[in-house]
Amino acid sequence: MKVIVVVLSVVAAAVAAPSSLQPRYGYFPTPTYQTPARYNFDLAVKDDYSGNDFGHQETRNGYDTRGSYYVQLPDGRLQQVTYTVNGDSGYVAEVTYHGQAQYPAYRPAPAYRPAPAYRPAPAYRPVPAYRPSPVYG
Repeated sequence: MKVIVVVLSVVAAAVAAPSSLQPRYGYFPTPTYQTPARYNFDLAVKDDYSGNDFGHQETRNGYDTRGSYYVQLPDGRLQQVTYTVNGDSGYVAEVTYHGQAQYPAYRPAPAYRPAPAYRPAPAYRPVPAYRPSPVYG
């Protein structure tokens, strides 16, 4: 009985002890970033099977951001947007289109095809492909 009490008290002490894995609560000042942001990325997708063609490229050096993105439109043109952001000046974009829009002639497919109202009778008399064996009783 004494062993059980000792073991339970050791387990209770271990559970109640503060752990370094538990979150700490209190005031933590927000980190300050002394260096301005610098990055460069590029993304491109071209899938001939689905017709997807789009991409994005952006470069940032401090408060100066430049980039462009493009997308293949359903009418065959390529839309490209080139933009700049310089500090608090806002987003300044230039949109250009490359290629000529193509609109194929619309040819609607028939909504339904009526089934024939009759079934022609076969011109031959079907013959069984097997010969039944005689049944003896």
